[in-house]
Amino acid sequence: MPPVERPVCQFAAEPPQSSLPHGRWADTLQQEFMAACLRVEPEEGEEIGSLGTITWFPDRTWHGRTYVPATARTSTGMELFGYVSFSPGDDEHDPGDFYAWADYTPDTADQHPDWRMDISQEAVGGWRGDGDDVAAMTLVWGVPLVRGGKVATAELGARTVDQCAVTEDRFTLLAPDAYADEYMDVVLWDATGGELARESLYEED
Repeated sequence: MPPVERPVCQFAAEPPQSSLPHGRWADTLQQEFMAACLRVEPEEGEEIGSLGTITWFPDRTWHGRTYVPATARTSTGMELFGYVSFSPGDDEHDPGDFYAWADYTPDTADQHPDWRMDISQEAVGGWRGDGDDVAAMTLVWGVPLVRGGKVATAELGARTVDQCAVTEDRFTLLAPDAYADEYMDVVLWDATGGELARESLYEED
C-alpha cells in the first residue's frame, strides 16, 4: 500500500478484556462513579436528583489506563454519564490509581424517538500528529436503539479508527477525533456488514 498523506492512529485501544462489571468489582466501580456524580454541579434551576441503577459498558484500555463507562438515570429524569478509569492489575497487583469523571444531561433517549443510537462521549487524552495537529482521543459509549446491531465503529473521514462488538446492547469506542479537519462518526453495523445507523459527535444546526 502507498504511504498515507496524514497518518493517524488506528485501533490504538485494546479491545474489551473483561465481561461487564458484576459482583465485588461492580461494587468497587460503583463507589468511584458515585463519588464523581456527587461532584457534578447542576445548572441554576436544575435538580439532578438521586442516582438510580448504573449501566456499565465494555472496558477499553489505552495509554496504560482502562476505562469503564457508565450511565444512570436519576429520580428527576436526568441522566448521569461518565467513566471510571484505573491502572490495570496483573497476577501480583490489583487494579489501582482510580479516577472517575461524571456529568449529566436532561436530554434523554425517551424524549427523542427519532434517535437510532444513544451515545455519550468525553475526550480522555491527545495524540500528536504532523506539525501542530493533535487528535482528541475520545471515549464514546452507547446503546443501539434499532434492532440487529452487532458492531459499532468509529469513522474519521474515510478511515475506520476503532471498532467494538455490541455486548448486551452496549458498545464502547476509544479513538481519535477532531484531527486535520476530520471529525468522528459513530456507525452501527448489522451481522452482514450493512449500515444501520450513523451519528456525528457534533450537533447539527
